[in-house]
Amino acid sequence: MKGINHLILAGRDLEAMRSNYQALGFTIVPRGQHPFGTGNSIIQLRGTYLELLSVTNPQDVPEHRAGNFSFAAFNRDYLLRHDGFSMMVLDTSDARADIQAWHAAGLKTFEPFDFSRTGKMPDGTDVKVGFSLAFVNHPAAPWLGLFACQHYRPEYYEQPQYLKHSNGASTVRDVWIVGETAMDLASYIRTVTGANSFSERPHAIAIQTGTGTIVLARAEAFEAAFGVTPPHPEDGPHLAGFTVACRALGPLAELPLAKTGNRHVLTPANNFGTAVGFVEVDGRQ
Repeated sequence: MKGINHLILAGRDLEAMRSNYQALGFTIVPRGQHPFGTGNSIIQLRGTYLELLSVTNPQDVPEHRAGNFSFAAFNRDYLLRHDGFSMMVLDTSDARADIQAWHAAGLKTFEPFDFSRTGKMPDGTDVKVGFSLAFVNHPAAPWLGLFACQHYRPEYYEQPQYLKHSNGASTVRDVWIVGETAMDLASYIRTVTGANSFSERPHAIAIQTGTGTIVLARAEAFEAAFGVTPPHPEDGPHLAGFTVACRALGPLAELPLAKTGNRHVLTPANNFGTAVGFVEVDGRQ
C-alpha cells in the first residue's frame, strides 16, 4: 500500500508563498530549480512534505507528447486557471512496476519520467537528488494531478533541522479531493494506492493510505470539516485542502484563523487557493 509522499501547492509567486508559509511557522528549505522550468521550496514533515511550486523558467517547460505526461506543462496550465493545490504525490519503491500494474488494471498511464537536480544541504554543500515518476490520470478528473515518486536520495527530505517548525507541524493527516462526482473515484484511488481500508461518511469516503487519509467528498462534507466552501468547483473533482497535525500551534494561535471542530483553518482566499486545517495533537504523535 502506498502512502502520501508529498503535496504540490502551485502559485504564480513563489517568494510570496515562501513568506506566507514562513509566517505560519513553517521552516522552509532553500529554493530549488528543476531542469524543466519549475522552481520550488520544500517544507519537510515526518513521512511527507509540502512542495511550494511555481513556473520560474517558462521557456524550459516541455509540452505533453503522445504517451508522455509533462509535469511542468500540467502545472503551467493549472496556474493559467488559478493558484492552488495542483497535485498529490504517492510514494513508491518502483515507479516502472507501478505503471505496469496500473496499465494492467485498465488505468491511463504514461511513460516513466526520470530526472535529477541539485539540492543544497544546510552547510551550503550541493547534493544531487534523483527521481523516477509514474503518472496516471482519470478522464473524469482532468485537474486532479496524481503520480507516484521514487526517490533515490530520500534522506534529503527528512533532515532534522528542517523538521523543526515553530507551529509544531509534524505530519499530513488528510488530503481532500472534492467535487460532486469525487466519491465516484473511490475505485480509482484504491487501485492507484493499493489501499484496502476505507469508510463511508455522509457525503464522503475516507481511504486510509500508508501515511494519511485521502477523503473523497462532496462540497457539503468539505464545508462541514473546514467551514468554507471548496475552491475551484469548476475544476470537477479536485484537490481542495489538507490537514496538518501539529504538536503545538505556536504562532498559529496568534493568527486570526477560523475554527471548525478541532481544525484551525486557513482559508483558500488567504492561502493561494488551498484550504489548510491545523489540528493540535498529543506530542507523542
